[in-house]
Amino acid sequence: MSGRRIPRWSDLAPLLRPKPVALNGTRRRLANAATVDDLRAVARRRAPRAVFDYTDGGAGAEISMARNRAAFDRIEFRPAVLRDVSNVDTSATILGQSAALPIALAPTGFTRMMHHEGEVAVARAAAAAGVPYALSTMGTTSAGDLAAAAPQTRRWFQLYLWRDRDRSIDLVRAAERAGYEAVVLTVDTPVAGSRLRDVRNGMTIPPSLTARTFLDGALRPHWWLNLLTTEPLQFASFSSWEGTVADLANHMFDPSATIQDVAWLRETWPGKLIVKGVQRAEDAKAVVDAGADAVVVSNHGGRQLDRAPVPLEELPSVVAAVGDRAEVYVDGGVQSGADAVAAVCLGATAVLVGRAYLYGLMAGGEAGVHRVLEILAAEVRQTMQLLGAASVKELTPGQVRLR
Repeated sequence: MSGRRIPRWSDLAPLLRPKPVALNGTRRRLANAATVDDLRAVARRRAPRAVFDYTDGGAGAEISMARNRAAFDRIEFRPAVLRDVSNVDTSATILGQSAALPIALAPTGFTRMMHHEGEVAVARAAAAAGVPYALSTMGTTSAGDLAAAAPQTRRWFQLYLWRDRDRSIDLVRAAERAGYEAVVLTVDTPVAGSRLRDVRNGMTIPPSLTARTFLDGALRPHWWLNLLTTEPLQFASFSSWEGTVADLANHMFDPSATIQDVAWLRETWPGKLIVKGVQRAEDAKAVVDAGADAVVVSNHGGRQLDRAPVPLEELPSVVAAVGDRAEVYVDGGVQSGADAVAAVCLGATAVLVGRAYLYGLMAGGEAGVHRVLEILAAEVRQTMQLLGAASVKELTPGQVRLR
């Protein structure tokens, strides 16, 4: 056994490699985040509780939301070895155009509540990453303003069917004039889901300055400062509303909508039509028969009907039913690039991510969304290499199974 000695400076010097000190707190937080879940933890510290819970929560007892995530946890990959994966092509064809990843950024409502940069920050990050972004009807930036602020982004416009059909048409026409590529018709919201976190937090639109929110805001003064010193927080597609999101949805959305409304929109809208919220193969067939170019297998991220079907589990049957006639996307529970790869293996053209990028937005604005997309891109690439797939086209059902 060798004897001990006092280390010399020449022994220690090669080991001392301190990281550069990041004086910018946001950059430091984002750089230290290795996963979307890390960014979720940062978002939880940075945003007021009611705002974080609005993003993070689901409907009812949040069973659907938990099952969405659990389905991805059940994925088992079946890698092929001794394949040349020195160069990996992560691009996918989405609506006839190339995207850098099999990923699109889902529509999310009231995005400037999460961070004052809002939809513009998300759209610019999407353009930099080479993926599409869907602007919500319930957004805080208009279709025209977003197009002007992020002209290079592949833009989709998400539409809810309102009781006032003329107003729906006005929104579609505005999207057409602004050069939007697709309309995403959401069909799983005849009425609002039961968002119990919002009820318990007294969440209103816009946020109310109650004793509880004042105390919460005292711990997060940057959020309130940004809220109060930037443009007023309000919906872009309609006049202001004071009350809960559920009350607003029940006031405006049309519970009488039917498959004929999909056909009506197909006749009205000249671009690509995506129908989001399909949860059964027979409904997928119906909307494609009515003219949809793509469907999103989705239970609204577990935010509408609790105990709804799990999208990842329904995906293969929907692909079997309409995959030869329409593109099939899936959302709900996607938190990593490995999740995206698994969904593509099961037949999805792409996945839609919502909460994941909102965590990044709350954590650090546009830079935070960039960080989310960097993480997802790196995970997609690494997962494909470890699976033995050199391109997205090589991802097949034989490479995964649900345990």
